[in-house]
Amino acid sequence: MAWPAEATGAPIPPPARLGRRRWIVVALLFAATVINYVDRQMLGLLKPLLSQEFRWSDTDYADIIFWFQASYAVAYIVFGRVIDRVGARWGYALTFVIWNLAHMAHGLAGGLVQFTLARVALGAGEAGNFPAGLKSVAEWFPRRERALAVGIFNAGSNVGAVVTPLVVPVIVAIADWRTAFVVTGVISFGWLAAWLAFYRRPEEDRHLTGAELAHIRSDAISPTIAVQGPRLRWVLRQRQTWAYVLAKFLTDPIWWVFLFWLPDFLGRRFGLDLSSFGPPLVAIYLMSDVGSVTGGWLSSRLMRRGLGANRSRKVAMLACAVCVVPVLVAPWVGGLVAAVLIIGLATAGHQGFSANLMTLPSDLFPPSAVATVVGLGGTAGAVGGMVMSKFTGWILQTTGGYGPIFLTAALAYPLALLALQTLSPQLRPAIPESGGAAF
Repeated sequence: MAWPAEATGAPIPPPARLGRRRWIVVALLFAATVINYVDRQMLGLLKPLLSQEFRWSDTDYADIIFWFQASYAVAYIVFGRVIDRVGARWGYALTFVIWNLAHMAHGLAGGLVQFTLARVALGAGEAGNFPAGLKSVAEWFPRRERALAVGIFNAGSNVGAVVTPLVVPVIVAIADWRTAFVVTGVISFGWLAAWLAFYRRPEEDRHLTGAELAHIRSDAISPTIAVQGPRLRWVLRQRQTWAYVLAKFLTDPIWWVFLFWLPDFLGRRFGLDLSSFGPPLVAIYLMSDVGSVTGGWLSSRLMRRGLGANRSRKVAMLACAVCVVPVLVAPWVGGLVAAVLIIGLATAGHQGFSANLMTLPSDLFPPSAVATVVGLGGTAGAVGGMVMSKFTGWILQTTGGYGPIFLTAALAYPLALLALQTLSPQLRPAIPESGGAAF
């Protein structure tokens, strides 16, 4: 019989140090998402200036967004499969290089067609950001920490949206809008060097402690399925896949509206321009940051208190959906401050909802299928965004008002949660038959 150390008088060994290397991964994902959204939002911020210089109509601008989202939709599912095959490290590097070069190419554009082509290339590259990021979280975090990790790195989208109206107008004032695209692109390549230097799968990271590796793998669905991904047709047969896809189809387009059309809304409703967009947009996206982290924290907190993933995720998503509903009155409030607070609450609700929604593929599928499922959902969200872009351009061209657009935003999240509950009422993990082959 082995006696406890305290009974024998032997010194008690200290507990193994858990380590926090997984949070460095989150910091890198956060930084990449900041860059992703700076690149994505710059066109929306510069819309008034570019529309005047190139004489774009609302439908012209909507068409540029439409083709960006069409490219994003196709590339999202392609990158989902590619990243599952080559891994997060090289998959993320590939997608980053494509989107950053495309971003810099905007500075060479001389008209509607060239902007559209640059935007198509940008959409193709940016489509890999979330499949790679969510796969990295699935590799580096246990289920009970994933929503918080996703919430933190997804908050980078809001920080990017804050940085853009603060930094870009300064560059434009000093130089011009073309220089703004080139300078931000060149600086961003520093992230690529840091990513390739640091990122490995946990089992390949020689600086990772054994305690932290055990913590990361403490609730893996099935480590035996990590070598080969399940067949794509098996993924498509799962109700869990379609619950995620439909929820993304309904909610992603609303974020696109906030991202690409908020400067235009503030200009039409309150007379703001490039020199005065900054403070309202900063306030809105800082609120979004709070929503992203809080939404992820809430479900992780509920899980630590003993609730299952199903109830924890859905309770958090319901709270976030309620936060979006008041946005339907935003076009009619009398003051700028009130409008900013209502829209900021809605964007915070979206980000908290998304932090939990984007965690579901890693909750429900083995790591070797996560990026594929994320890719399917991203494609659905981009297709929804294409429809929403055309709808927004048509509404503004025919009525000049944002009322129907914000009403659509208010309804999207309750409908998405209803669809999720209908198709996957228990959020049970899907387990492939004997692992399967990639296709």
